[in-house]
Amino acid sequence: MISCEKHDYVEIACLYRLPVELILDDGSKVSGTATDVRNNDSRQECLQLDSRGQLSLIVLDNVRQMTALKDNPHFDTVHLS
Repeated sequence: MISCEKHDYVEIACLYRLPVELILDDGSKVSGTATDVRNNDSRQECLQLDSRGQLSLIVLDNVRQMTALKDNPHFDTVHLS
């Protein structure tokens, strides 16, 4: 589980619909526009990404790093785990 402080950055990304790149624990990368935080069918907390109209849920516990792909006053890169 990520800390409340780091979770705030995920919420900010969704609030401003920022395009982000995620680096997962296995080293793979996923990018898209952050749109929501919700639970998946297994009740795991996920970040919903919109990538060219395709929605995907990324389990937050599997995210190592989130980088904003658009300049903003809130964050550049956040290490989540």
